[in-house]
Amino acid sequence: MNSIKENAAVADESKFKYERILTGDRPTGPLHLGHYVGSLKNRVRLQDKYETFILIADIQALTTNFEHPERLKENIFLVALDYLACGINPDLSTIIIQSMIPEIAELTAFFSMLVSVNPLRHNPTIKTEAKERGYKELTYGFLGYPVSQTADIAIFKADLIPVGIDQLPHIELARKIVRKFNELYNCNLIKPFALIDKFSKLVGLDGNLKMSKSYGNAINLSDNFDLIKTKIRSALTDENRIHPTDKGNPEICTIYSYHNAFSNENLIRETEYDCKNGKIGCVKCKENLFKIIKELLEPMNERRSYYLNKKDEVWDILFTGTKKAGLIASDTLKEAKESMKISYSFS
Repeated sequence: MNSIKENAAVADESKFKYERILTGDRPTGPLHLGHYVGSLKNRVRLQDKYETFILIADIQALTTNFEHPERLKENIFLVALDYLACGINPDLSTIIIQSMIPEIAELTAFFSMLVSVNPLRHNPTIKTEAKERGYKELTYGFLGYPVSQTADIAIFKADLIPVGIDQLPHIELARKIVRKFNELYNCNLIKPFALIDKFSKLVGLDGNLKMSKSYGNAINLSDNFDLIKTKIRSALTDENRIHPTDKGNPEICTIYSYHNAFSNENLIRETEYDCKNGKIGCVKCKENLFKIIKELLEPMNERRSYYLNKKDEVWDILFTGTKKAGLIASDTLKEAKESMKISYSFS
């Protein structure tokens, strides 16, 4: 893969004008700080700048949770609650329930005819997740997840997709699929670009390369402060430091990586200097981080409390957004089918 700077799939906001964003999550449980760093923070920032569509991808959640579809409804609500708590404004961002847009599934079927199996099998993101989950055999839905994701993007004519670095291969594939579809059928679907955030991945509390609820190493946005304090206290630091006065190596410390993601520049520099020179112990460093995280989450907790007491309003936001998105999806699918010469009608 080319470097991010050189990759044609990565947006250059200084050169091109982008209009519509599509982003989203699979509803497999509550969102955590890794989601906030990797995408949610960016979405809140960008919703004033672009027309923003946020997809709760419940069908795609079944690629790894097909045994328990009964959990989807509750998880959809929890994800929507996390969105609203983080500052997603339903007047600026359209939140969509994927399964309520049947046009996505139809466009996925059309796109699947244009993709051979080998690129899907060798997709590094698919390979990594399959290995992490210990999958010996891949279901059709799991293997074809990037094709479904392409349909998500294309059906809403999004041109800018905020993603983590690990999702970049999906955007590259999406561009190839859309380009092939356009060339084959003389259509004009939009090829998307990826928008990569500086901190697109947060290390887990246990030092694992990825914070994930499935690994049990995450701080959920909905965790209470006592639990967050306990989790931070248990986080892996520089294991070579025995005493607070020992000189440390912040570059291998989980807590320091969190300071890099959440603290201001002054505190980051101060933490690095004090750690390297044995002027701060890990306990005190963790206490400082907790204060920063608490300050970040307090306004989210206020918004969460508001919407928890207005559950019908949350569902109304979801249904209203989905209805709006459905009109766009219907027009896009009609355009695609007319280009393919399969737009039938009965008289």
